[in-house]
Amino acid sequence: MSGRFLRRADACAVVQKLTVKAILERNLISEGDRILIAVSGGKDSTVLAWALSSLRPALKINYELAALHISTDFCACCKKSILGRQLADWSIPFTDLYVPVIGRLKEGRKMNCYWCSTQRRTELLKYAVENNFNKIALGHHLDDIIETFFMNLCAKGEMKAMPVLLQYRKYPVSLIRPLAYLEEKQVIACAGMKDILKAACTCPYGVNSGRVDMRKRIADFTGARGGTVKRRILNALSSGENDLLADIIPDKK
Repeated sequence: MSGRFLRRADACAVVQKLTVKAILERNLISEGDRILIAVSGGKDSTVLAWALSSLRPALKINYELAALHISTDFCACCKKSILGRQLADWSIPFTDLYVPVIGRLKEGRKMNCYWCSTQRRTELLKYAVENNFNKIALGHHLDDIIETFFMNLCAKGEMKAMPVLLQYRKYPVSLIRPLAYLEEKQVIACAGMKDILKAACTCPYGVNSGRVDMRKRIADFTGARGGTVKRRILNALSSGENDLLADIIPDKK
């Protein structure tokens, strides 16, 4: 896709075009898919819901959509009534599922982001399987993917990325990230145009200083041509013998 289009088209047209490009190039959606969108109430997952709903005619693929929000016993970031109305406008059924994340902590254990994400992901997968969804769509974008790669590289010494397509072997479900080709600023611009719900996270455990620091470091070395450089990095992640943007989670032994 030309840089001229990205510069001149309106923000929501860019979101649609790059989402279609990701879906088609990475084979993220197939005929008859039942897709569960994990909605937090924030801009990324809400823009994703709008995009997947609005793109049905362009994709010419028959697929079903539904949205799931997971509420917890410590964080009330999401204005669920507003989110529900937005999703209804896009003909996306909405379910709110309560998960007592802190309540599940074993005695002596402290609350942390890893525990929360594990509990939420487990319930997301469980809900998808029980309700016959074969795909779960997450709202991660290009910046999320690049930041995660460099965090794994620098902090763990691992060549591991956030896959655009992840096929579980333990569950009959795949994870897809249709916003993978979009920069966060493009998602933000579209959210502004569509008056999409903006929810600031109030989670007391959610400050990820490592990610914030990595975001600044990436901005420093990509410079004025940040978007171009980040897309080249994304291409590099799938250009080798092993595609780091596609993954299979093996069964636990």
